[in-house]
Amino acid sequence: MGLILLAVALTLFLVPNNLAAGGISGLAIIINSYIPTIAVPIIMLGLDVILYIIGFIFIGASFGFKSIYCSLMLPMLMSILAKIFNINGPIVDDLFINLIFGIVIGAIGMGIIFNQDASTGGTDIIAKIFNKYFKLDIGKGLLITDFLVTLIAIATFGPMIGMYSLFGVIVNGFMVDYIIDGLNVITKVEIVSNKGEEIKKFIMDELGRGATVFEAHGAYTKERKEVITTVVEKKEFIKLRKYIKDIDENAFIIIYNVHETLGEGFGSLK
Repeated sequence: MGLILLAVALTLFLVPNNLAAGGISGLAIIINSYIPTIAVPIIMLGLDVILYIIGFIFIGASFGFKSIYCSLMLPMLMSILAKIFNINGPIVDDLFINLIFGIVIGAIGMGIIFNQDASTGGTDIIAKIFNKYFKLDIGKGLLITDFLVTLIAIATFGPMIGMYSLFGVIVNGFMVDYIIDGLNVITKVEIVSNKGEEIKKFIMDELGRGATVFEAHGAYTKERKEVITTVVEKKEFIKLRKYIKDIDENAFIIIYNVHETLGEGFGSLK
């Protein structure tokens, strides 16, 4: 699904408008402007193969099957979509609308891909080489390569498209992080209630989750209380909140959005 969304963003919105928003796809758009007889997906495939060979030479076989799979599948999906939709030019004439739709849809696709511990190869490999030999953070390495691609885009397509492309690189970085955070959001709940035993039983038996109990006392009343802490998914929290409301309307609940949870019942520590 992530690859399909990214292919849609590139094929329908970014490539027809020469919006080279960084990465191998951006470099392929630039090369295509000089060699229009070679389609952008073919150029992307060729560049990926070259970069993987360079990567194997300089950093070894540390890419992973998923990333190689994504690098091969993305150009294929783009070629299929181009034939299905018979793309001969931009869908609409507004460059900014094309950029926004391309970046948002593409960022959702990339977020899904990265969330599955994969990547589309390309400039990731260059960033890893920078990291190995120059001790440069991978994030900074990606930013440098994407910035260089947009500079070439300015020289190739002029300042307007080049600056739109640079804007796209910046927005894409924020969007991908936002999407990844959103995909991993889990709810942490702290509950203080006179019906603590019933609530703990519901969490363990009905939701299939664990809970941790802390002993506490009120600062004003000095009364001893139990604080029940559990981590649940959004749908499970809705069930838990309804149950607590039904048995104890005076319960005190604190809710946190947690961006990642690792361990039993959630993501693997591996």
